[in-house]
Amino acid sequence: MSYVIGVDGGTESLRAMVFDLSGRPQGSAAVPYATEFPRPGRAEQDPADWWAALGRAVQGAVAEAGVAPGDVLALCHDTTCCSVVALDADGRALRPALIWMDVRAAEEAAEIAATGDPALAVNGAGAGPVSAEWMIPKALWLKRNEPDVFARAVRIGEYQDYLTYHLTGRWAGSLNNAAVRWHHGPEGPPRGLLAALDLDDLLEKWPQEILAPGAPLGGLTGAASAHLGLPAGLPVIQGGADAFIGMIGLGVSEPGELALITGSSHLVLGIAEAKTHRPGMWGAYADAVYPGKYVVEGGQTSTGSVLAWFKRHFAADTPWDDLNAAAAAIPPGAEGLLSLDHFQGNRTPFTDPHSRGALVGLSLAHTPGHVFRALVEGVCLGTRLTVDQFGDAFRPSRIVVAGGATNSPLWLSIHASTLGAPIERTEAPEAPLLGCAILAAHGAGRFASIEEGCRAMVRTQETVAPDLAAQQDYAKMLPRYEALYHGLKALRA
Repeated sequence: MSYVIGVDGGTESLRAMVFDLSGRPQGSAAVPYATEFPRPGRAEQDPADWWAALGRAVQGAVAEAGVAPGDVLALCHDTTCCSVVALDADGRALRPALIWMDVRAAEEAAEIAATGDPALAVNGAGAGPVSAEWMIPKALWLKRNEPDVFARAVRIGEYQDYLTYHLTGRWAGSLNNAAVRWHHGPEGPPRGLLAALDLDDLLEKWPQEILAPGAPLGGLTGAASAHLGLPAGLPVIQGGADAFIGMIGLGVSEPGELALITGSSHLVLGIAEAKTHRPGMWGAYADAVYPGKYVVEGGQTSTGSVLAWFKRHFAADTPWDDLNAAAAAIPPGAEGLLSLDHFQGNRTPFTDPHSRGALVGLSLAHTPGHVFRALVEGVCLGTRLTVDQFGDAFRPSRIVVAGGATNSPLWLSIHASTLGAPIERTEAPEAPLLGCAILAAHGAGRFASIEEGCRAMVRTQETVAPDLAAQQDYAKMLPRYEALYHGLKALRA
């Protein structure tokens, strides 16, 4: 038997999983690490903690799987996107990493958006906004606020690149990260944008090599071999940002297919036929996941987090199953109750960070079950509006879901009914980890393409069909949901 290892460097922990070549998990381990919040809007992690967690997680997963290290073909890793590191010549961090949720660079992000540079076209056709989470705003903040660190940094990159360097000794970036968050296009890095920001010197610190997901990065160094308990020279394969690698783990690989990745927030990622940019849509990103294909992106900022907020404050002693059962007994529309899911603003299609959530139509007849159902429906209507915003750039022919929503039959049913299309749930326990395993197998030569690996290693477990009567109800609700946003925005004016 031969095996591959997928590694997922997340916000709270690093996970490793051993898979066989049919895509079935054999063993896993997770190792947590700390996040520090030194000031409001700031979030930092110690890259040395990532490296320590990697060694423990890989060794733990291999031990649980009971496989011989020599039977492992390759390893691939994904990580959180835009977790920015500044390193010395030996790859040691000069300061804690500014992880993805760190938004200290808000002023820099606004300045970048104001340049109107053509490289920003992937950002809602240049309408923005530029997020303070992304690579260039953070690098600009470092140069302005910690000039000594910026000057001493031989390398500036991401969590992904840090692991690559310490695994293989190669300073190489992922085309996935660069295409979706560095404004790196087919012609290369955004030189004009960096020049406009007096940030040309970032180019010499960024990885000079940008390799696509699935590309071999090199073999494990001796030090990495000892740290992971795997053979020296074991192939390490390029991954990328966790959610995008999750597309591979869901088998979303052909034009018209859409990955609905759910959790505290929602991410909607589709494979488009051609390069298109339009307001309210992010992308299309060229070659960001599959060679020769384009990815379009949309998302909602607060989704599962809205339901968690309701349970925490208003139904702490009520089990999730009971909340779902109470909501399922109520007809679509929650008897006149409508919610807006913008508790932390709107990512797409309005890209409005100042928008906030709402519950309208409350009466004394409404119960916690009504409120819970209305909150779920608001999230699902928001997803539908995001997908509609893609317009001719992308029309879904197949939808595959992963994440927290898969634990709720009610949530899946409402998603299918609001979208008006069947939704597939796969066997994958963790889509990003399986995506890494597919990339590892492809990079090791076991599959001729990433798409072939998807067909061999991803299986559908369940298909949830829309309820036709509910679908008609939600079609009538959708204009009211959208009008609620515009009405509340007018009140803010």
